[in-house]
Amino acid sequence: MKSKIYEGIDKQEGGAMTPTANIIRDAWVFGILPEDQTCEGWTVQGIEDLYDKVTEAWHPYGHLVSRLPPELRERHERIYSAAIEKARAAGWDPELGDSD
Repeated sequence: MKSKIYEGIDKQEGGAMTPTANIIRDAWVFGILPEDQTCEGWTVQGIEDLYDKVTEAWHPYGHLVSRLPPELRERHERIYSAAIEKARAAGWDPELGDSD
């Protein structure tokens, strides 16, 4: 059985507005990964390990952006604002359709 390999946050369709991309963005916010790390070529196991690290980093803040210290909150805003802008330019629509 061949392992699924992640294409990289910069190569995901629709501007990478997916749970996996959010894990990567959160890893950037917390400094777990450098912001130029796209995770291209990572296995599912690697993404799951990253998820565990990100979850642990969020734990002291109750997984709420409003509880982040100013430096992290500002980094979160910058990273996610840029992601939303890029996704919208790629045609992403945050509204749910009838089939969602």
